[in-house]
Amino acid sequence: VRQATLILPKTGQRIKRQVTLGYSPRFGFPQSNGNAEERIPLLGWPKTQQKPSDTSRLLLGVLKCSIAYFLGSLATFVPAIATMLGQQDGKHMVATITVYFHPARSQGSMFQAMMLAALAFAYAAFIGSTSMGVSILFGRVLDLVTLGHAIVLIVFVGGGLGLVGWIKQRLGDPLVNISCSLTSLAIITVLTKEGAVQAGTFSVDKIVQVLKMIVMGVVASTAVSFLIYPVSARVDLRENLIAFTDSLSEVLSVTTQSFLAGSEDELKAPQYRTAMNKYKGLLASMEKNLTEAKYEHFVAGREREYWLEAKLVSCMQRLAQNIGGLKNAATTQFQILAQPGMGLSVGGHQGIATAAKSHVANEESENEESESALDPVSRSGKSLAFTLREILDDLPFGAGPEYRVTLNPKYRLSLEEALKLYNRSREDALSRVYRYTKINEERSVDVEAHFEEIAASCGVFSYALQDFAVEMKYYLNILDDLKLESEERPKGRTWDWLKVWRRSQARKPPMDYEPLNPLDEEADEPRTAPSPWHQRINSIERQKLSRTAALRYRIWKALAIFRRDDTKYAIKVGAGAALYALPSFLRSTRPTYQKFRGEWGLLSYMLVCSMTIGASNTTGYARFFGTCLGAVCAIVSWELSGENPYALAALGWIMSLWTAYVIVVLGKGPLGRFIMLTYNLSALYAYSVSIKDLEDDDDESGISPIISEIAFHRVVAVLSGCLWGLIITRLIWPISARQKLKDGLSLLWLRMGLIWKRPPLECRLHGKTSDAYVDLAEESRLHRFLSQLEKVKDSAASEVDLRSPFPGEAYGRLLSGTGGMLDSFHLMNVMIMKESRVSQGEAAILEATTNERAQLSLRISHLFQVMASSIKLEYALTDALPSIDHSRDRLLAKIFGFRKGDKTAVIASDKDFALLYTYALVTGQLGKAMKDLGSEMDNLFGTLEEDQLKLQ
Repeated sequence: VRQATLILPKTGQRIKRQVTLGYSPRFGFPQSNGNAEERIPLLGWPKTQQKPSDTSRLLLGVLKCSIAYFLGSLATFVPAIATMLGQQDGKHMVATITVYFHPARSQGSMFQAMMLAALAFAYAAFIGSTSMGVSILFGRVLDLVTLGHAIVLIVFVGGGLGLVGWIKQRLGDPLVNISCSLTSLAIITVLTKEGAVQAGTFSVDKIVQVLKMIVMGVVASTAVSFLIYPVSARVDLRENLIAFTDSLSEVLSVTTQSFLAGSEDELKAPQYRTAMNKYKGLLASMEKNLTEAKYEHFVAGREREYWLEAKLVSCMQRLAQNIGGLKNAATTQFQILAQPGMGLSVGGHQGIATAAKSHVANEESENEESESALDPVSRSGKSLAFTLREILDDLPFGAGPEYRVTLNPKYRLSLEEALKLYNRSREDALSRVYRYTKINEERSVDVEAHFEEIAASCGVFSYALQDFAVEMKYYLNILDDLKLESEERPKGRTWDWLKVWRRSQARKPPMDYEPLNPLDEEADEPRTAPSPWHQRINSIERQKLSRTAALRYRIWKALAIFRRDDTKYAIKVGAGAALYALPSFLRSTRPTYQKFRGEWGLLSYMLVCSMTIGASNTTGYARFFGTCLGAVCAIVSWELSGENPYALAALGWIMSLWTAYVIVVLGKGPLGRFIMLTYNLSALYAYSVSIKDLEDDDDESGISPIISEIAFHRVVAVLSGCLWGLIITRLIWPISARQKLKDGLSLLWLRMGLIWKRPPLECRLHGKTSDAYVDLAEESRLHRFLSQLEKVKDSAASEVDLRSPFPGEAYGRLLSGTGGMLDSFHLMNVMIMKESRVSQGEAAILEATTNERAQLSLRISHLFQVMASSIKLEYALTDALPSIDHSRDRLLAKIFGFRKGDKTAVIASDKDFALLYTYALVTGQLGKAMKDLGSEMDNLFGTLEEDQLKLQ
């Protein structure tokens, strides 16, 4: 067994150790017999971790929610507190707010909740006071009561609630959704229930009462969150970073070991997939905790510390992307080894070297050469991976609760030394791979393509490992800055975000800050310029238009915002809200509206009305089921308590306990909130009725409330609101989630095809930037769009189609395959943007392969267009899918020939081939992914029905 030179990062010492690969015990594989020391993997055993008890933390959150609800219910049961809110029947809203803004969240999330609650009240107060002013103007000054009510209905009810729906849909954040619900409740209460707008009077008391209830509810939740087992997003973020670096080190070591061994057994193990899923989950958790930690840092005046932590998370994301490059190279290797005619059995020290050996003449001396050809690659790769793992295992923070930055000053020097050692040995290692391919021998195109594919997988892997190490150097620099900032804080605490006179400067991050996703700084809707051919067609068409037609065309372009789905959604939400609120403005129907609590029906409408039919179905079901269950629980609690406030408070606490479990542990927030909302509307309202805590309200049995009648009115109101929301969703600009998913996939594949319409490397060869429609920099927008389609898929499952049930698993595989292709796009994009200048050798290689790359890119573009047409037409076009294998083989053979015979090859170093190797790797992955997606669509749309072919 050959020895590898290792750098011990803690001391910087250089040592030699024997290298034995084999199965990794961390994934539960059986160990081979032999010397125990030889069975220990070079990359080490996984370090043990003390996992925090997530279950106990969730249960503590449930307890905190129940305590906050109990405090909120005191506004109804304790006379001293109830008196502060005046004489009214809506004091149960305090308890409801503690359910919506529950305390089972971090301090940063609570700061965000307080900010959103303040904005919600400010907007509701503006709508309420302005609508009262308009009502007074038209009712008392101009004596146009009907016109005034119509303006209030259209502008303030329709427009105000429509804007709330638009914001809710646009931002899509859970806390924003809750704030929008609170805003809707406040607006609906003031405009349709209290009667000041209808009477043409200005009542500040109602607005003040709503403000007091919001403040009481938020203060109760905040006090419980901060005083009882407080949770810090900053601590959670640092725990995430510790867990992520541990996962990163394990995934790095196993992927490296698997590639160099030529065996994918470990990568196929369930334990490895579990580790990868955990690793991906931590990425999402880090982004969430970073967002919440921002509020904690800004409130505490640690703005610069936040920017450094943001840089750290961004660096971790790039490290994860480099891991993706390593895994892609390993996957390519296994595909090569699995091809027929390679003449090998996977495992042990066989692999790429053996694959190359099978294509050359069987000479006795060659056997020994090919067996050891990959030894330098193996030794240098494992040496660097060992150093990286040791550093990752010790970073980035120490033990809690302080979680101080732990940074050994030797790490940076050790990493630089290991990287120099790796760079020196890598070039020699790859040259050996080329040497035993006997480059001057004449071979077929297929064999030459195989040789170059071998070189490409080795090259991509080696450069991905090098990039990982270079990124680790940047990571250590960030940790050094973070340690200085957190321990010494040289610039002191700053609250620049409070300096409104310097708001533009305060919002700017430090000069050395890098966003989490540099490509994600643009608006959600890409402001893209059409490609040149599209501009030429438009200019020709406009030349033929008359002045009138040209004016109509300009108007049509100016009204483009009204053709967007989110704008249509806001308009129909506002229209439906205005129609539902109309009875509250008519004298003949207002008593019925008040008796059956139409304001709660209107609120239910706002909660149910969603962008797609499927999402409305899901919310409507949860809303109605939760309302019925809450009404039954309210009746039972009322009868058991015998109108006793102590018993009712205790039963309410029990109710909040199990509904908090539904919200926090089970993650079914809407269902749990709907149950408690109806319970409060029935039980707590009934208690207010029984103690005469009302204001001109004689309905529902006066001071002797009949709980069943109260609950019945709530259920009728909620049911009417749910039905109205479903009707509006289906009648006004209906949007089917199933159709939106198909159209979205078709559009996504079409845009991906446009990216490959022109070879992506042409812009680098000629030093030009490509148009927005063919620019790989838009891949971040494609990722966002794909995540939106994932949500649409979940909604589509709730839509009823008599033809067939929704094939959710099949569409899930389509979306997953598309995500894999976008990851390949990202790998290509990173390599393109890595170097700003093109070397002479790289330019020569790109120039020599221009025709082959153009043909391959056009073929890939054509494949995307065929797939987009197939899913749009719901017709399987598998037979029309051309293969890219021959075009790709010609490209690889051209690279092989360039290396063999072109005189300019002497100026092309190994580094100059890196970009083209990545291109070859990416195109191979895209070709395989599109074959898999084509087979999936064949299963989906392979059977045509006769009705689909009727000419009608």
